[in-house]
Amino acid sequence: MAETVTLAHGAGGEQTSELIEKVFKAHFSNKDLTADDAAVLEAPKGKIAMSTDGFIVSPQFFPGGNIGKLSICGTVNDVSCMGAKPLYLTCSFIIEEGFPMSKLEEIAAAMEKTAKEVGIEVVAGDTKVAGKGQVDGVFITTTGVGEIIEGVETSGTKAKPGDAIIVTGDVGRHGLTILLARNDFGIEADVESDCAPLWNEVKAIIDADKEVHVIRDATRGGVGTVLYEIAGQSNVGIEIESSDIPVQSEVGGVCKMLGLEPLYLACEGRLVVFVEGDKAESVVEALKSTKYGSGAKIIGHVTKENAGRVVMTTEIGTKSLLPKPGGELLPRIC
Repeated sequence: MAETVTLAHGAGGEQTSELIEKVFKAHFSNKDLTADDAAVLEAPKGKIAMSTDGFIVSPQFFPGGNIGKLSICGTVNDVSCMGAKPLYLTCSFIIEEGFPMSKLEEIAAAMEKTAKEVGIEVVAGDTKVAGKGQVDGVFITTTGVGEIIEGVETSGTKAKPGDAIIVTGDVGRHGLTILLARNDFGIEADVESDCAPLWNEVKAIIDADKEVHVIRDATRGGVGTVLYEIAGQSNVGIEIESSDIPVQSEVGGVCKMLGLEPLYLACEGRLVVFVEGDKAESVVEALKSTKYGSGAKIIGHVTKENAGRVVMTTEIGTKSLLPKPGGELLPRIC
């Protein structure tokens, strides 16, 4: 096996077969993985959720994960947020000529481990090799299919006045991790990405409240952007408490140094959940029993007033309008 990926690995011949056999099939093997032109799968009996996403994060390796783990988590979480158990996943790799084979195998191994954690199968894929400089290392696109749990219907249009707003853990870690990994500021901090597959957390929410209104993962733009999206989709107001927003001390410290707002930093392992107010505590307790939801907290509620806006109560008791997200803070965080 060559030490680096060459153009021959994308030409469809012997080297391509070797790459597929020794890297991808070695890590993704399952009963449904196919060498044919398309996977033939058992269809769920009810509705399905389907999502696709491209991943071009820079750097490809960061504290708490790599682009491979991220590519599984991103699509698993998008499908899960619709109340769907993840079933099948396809992936497409675009690899730069000269990319180290050992790094590619590390990426594939992370994908294998993450997929197994939630029971999703990689059933088909594609590999292309681009010339030197045409791609930054490796880009991955994943498409996932999940079976929606009967009776569950989540949407950003379903938030209602009186709903409680829950986050499943501390916010802003992924965005800050990527920022620090680029070493543009020369800051060292003990921060690692929250990147995680969240189907088990979604299942815990559904088990506690099958009528949950909204589940959304706070990726690009972070929790603040998600809150504005839902306020607009549902035409409601949102009020949050600054003191209730969980932020890791290291994240808060670096954000103060750089003038950043943790609410607008990306998460890759956090959910924003809207449930009826009287069900919120039971949902929080259910989340706290899960691997990635132990830091779940209620951070606010939905109102009739200030439709389309997000209002934050500060630590001294004053209320201020949370600025609308804008501009480009962290390009290529996913």
